[in-house]
Amino acid sequence: LGFPLLSDEDHAVADAYGAWGEKSMYGKKYMGIVRSAFLVDEKGNIAGAWPKVSPKDTPAHLLKALRDA
Repeated sequence: LGFPLLSDEDHAVADAYGAWGEKSMYGKKYMGIVRSAFLVDEKGNIAGAWPKVSPKDTPAHLLKALRDA
């Protein structure tokens, strides 16, 4: 890959972004990543956030936010 990969082993970043929370599968509750998308501007500020977003909807949300900026 042409870029470094980051790791969030203690989920501190996911927690800070509100992307770590309780999930449920087959009636069993557990903690995990809440699927979310974030648009981060050139200064590192969150310019847009979409919690619990469907992967198929993410590009449309990002394109609209970029057009509106």
